Amino acid sequence: MQTDYDFENSLGYWMTLSTQALHRTVSHQLAPQGITFRQAQVIGWLVLTGELSQAELVRRMMIEPPTLVRLLDRMEDAGLIRRDGDPHDRRRRIVRLTDEAGPLWEKIAGTLKQVRRLAGRGLTSDEHDQLKRLLRKVHANLGGELPTPQTVSAARAKGSR
Repeated sequence: MQTDYDFENSLGYWMTLSTQALHRTVSHQLAPQGITFRQAQVIGWLVLTGELSQAELVRRMMIEPPTLVRLLDRMEDAGLIRRDGDPHDRRRRIVRLTDEAGPLWEKIAGTLKQVRRLAGRGLTSDEHDQLKRLLRKVHANLGGELPTPQTVSAARAKGSR
């Protein structure tokens, strides 16, 4: 099979490879602390937003609902999260962090900062800022939503109704 597609000049190719390398590195760094990448991802989203429904977590994490349910089951058994029913919609489950997740988030945040430094090694401050601006532009071009203080506040308000 022959293709005329030029992977070397594909933004998607390089973003995918970079994302996979980032996830691999974070996973490797968190493993000795007993934390998986997906657990860190759930905790990170909940730190950012305060709480989310299971459906919102599925969408943000881009995983299948049964995969998320198994992950949340393990996290709930470990005392890291709790799932509560939505008083306005019995089908909806709201995921919240417990106090036990706080020390774990500190470990995760420290690891993420280390990986950020590693990933940006050799970039000047200007290059780092430019890369962020360019990635935000690509994200916006593709219709992506960026969490802003307003959207985070709205998510928190929605969850506390």
